[in-house]
Amino acid sequence: MSKKFVSIILLIIIGLMLTTNIFAEEELDIKAKSAILMDYYTGEVIYEKNPHDKLPPASISKIMTLLLGMEALEGGKINLSDKVRISSHAASMGGSQLWLEEGETQTVEDLFKAICLRSANDASVALAEHIAGSEEAFVKAMNEKAKMLNMKNTNFVNATGLPHENHYVSAYDVGLMSIELLKYKKIHDWLTVYMDEMKVGKKKDKIQSLVNTNRLIKDYEGATGIKTGSTNEAGFCLSASAKKGNLQLIAVTMGSESSKIRFEESIRLLDYGFANYDSITIGKKGDILGNIPVHKGKIENIEVILERDSYILLPKGKGGNVEKEIFLPEFIESPVKEGEELGYLLIKIDGKEMDKIKLVSKISIDKAGFKEMLKKTVKSFLINK
Repeated sequence: MSKKFVSIILLIIIGLMLTTNIFAEEELDIKAKSAILMDYYTGEVIYEKNPHDKLPPASISKIMTLLLGMEALEGGKINLSDKVRISSHAASMGGSQLWLEEGETQTVEDLFKAICLRSANDASVALAEHIAGSEEAFVKAMNEKAKMLNMKNTNFVNATGLPHENHYVSAYDVGLMSIELLKYKKIHDWLTVYMDEMKVGKKKDKIQSLVNTNRLIKDYEGATGIKTGSTNEAGFCLSASAKKGNLQLIAVTMGSESSKIRFEESIRLLDYGFANYDSITIGKKGDILGNIPVHKGKIENIEVILERDSYILLPKGKGGNVEKEIFLPEFIESPVKEGEELGYLLIKIDGKEMDKIKLVSKISIDKAGFKEMLKKTVKSFLINK
């Protein structure tokens, strides 16, 4: 590929909002040891209180358990219909649980459901063992994923969040893994359910009611999840998400003194975000943003598209300029693979870089053979004659 890129100013919009990190410490006095309010699409922080403190997370640890579960599901390593045998280790979990019996079987789908609604420790360990072979191996994968997500103040010791002196997560890191989990569409099928039930036991002769521990699912308009947690060591914790229009927010509170306080403070954070911010769509995944000549390809030109959605978080009522700038090579050499990176789109607001999105090839193009090249040569000769 040619290293020379052509810069194209695609669009300048006057009169949109100037984005800055406006923290709300003065407006919000959140009653929790640690808290953060983040934009789902950009990860930009709107409010923070001790965001990087290492704290016991209780069952919000299961956000990572669910994340690895969804990765395994999408990657084909596990299926929703898989029958999972409950081990003695999984059945021995304390705290919130389904009272699963050693030797009974449950489907992967029901385990996901039990984790999301009931926050069941036995279901969490059973899923972890099904994915990795043992809880220890699964915990290793949890910490590896945490590093990949740049979760710098996190260490997992188990798949449940049960107390351990070396098991900790920061509010900011909870926000990072929450954003990652919500990227999986299927997880919303469970996170947004308020009540359900499951048959348990070797004979499936007992019914366990599943009531979502996150009451915001029924009490807060636009709530999309995610997870509660509470132990004597952790206090009361919550990672709450909600969406209104284009704006989707993540509010994390850790170390609240009561369940009532964690929900009230999460609502205050979400209300503040929706009242003071907007999310503007810059482009959608698959949008065509250019065309590049292909040298010696079976097709002469290739369309380039956005690799992902792009949004900008904007404080309401602030004026400023939004600029889109496309960088593409003058031409590329064949062959080209579908999804191959060919350039990028740069988003600036008042000259400040806000986002950079890869531009990729829409299709694959093979290298032209002798016959195709001969046809092109003859065609070019006739046109230029």
